Parts: sequence; structure tokens; C-alpha cells
Amino acid sequence: MRQCEVYVHDVMAGVLAETDAREYVFTYCDDYRGEPVCLAMPVRKESYRSSHLFPYFFNMLSEGANRQEQTLLLRIDANDDFGILLATAQCDTIGAVTVKPI
Repeated sequence: MRQCEVYVHDVMAGVLAETDAREYVFTYCDDYRGEPVCLAMPVRKESYRSSHLFPYFFNMLSEGANRQEQTLLLRIDANDDFGILLATAQCDTIGAVTVKPI
């Protein structure tokens, strides 16, 4: 299982995980009281689950030639969305959300 901490305005909001079964799970921290990661994922105690990377996190990824260049330089499979997210969304993202691999 791969995981990362998700930060909103530099405050840890929760944990995003990719399970061995390729399911994605996002869980807010129990004590988090800040803004939601996105409007489609309001703060709640129950985990969010999906068979594909949540649209908000997928939209943080580069596309086209930029994605191709990143995957070559970082030696990441071009189809590994979660791996690309872990490698590229730690800083200088558009918006308030960043991720840090665990």
C-alpha cells in the first residue's frame, strides 16, 4: 500500500492511500477542522473510497508532453497516476493542496 499525507494551506488534512487492490481511500484526520480538500469531498469522519484516483487529485497531474517528460525524468510508469502524484505534488502546486509521501 502506498500512502501520502494531504495538506491544505500547509495543515495536514488527511491521508490518501492506494491499496494493493488498486482502490483509493481518502480519510480526513480526526482533529482536522479546516477547509475541505475540494467541494466534492467535504470534511467528514467516514473515508472516501474509489476504484480510480479521485478527480481532484488526478487534476493535479500534468498532461501531454509535460507528463511524458516527468515520467521519463523521474523513471515512473506513465500509467502510474498515484506514483506521479507522490513525486510531483509536494510543492509548487496550483491551489492550496499538497501531498507528502509517507
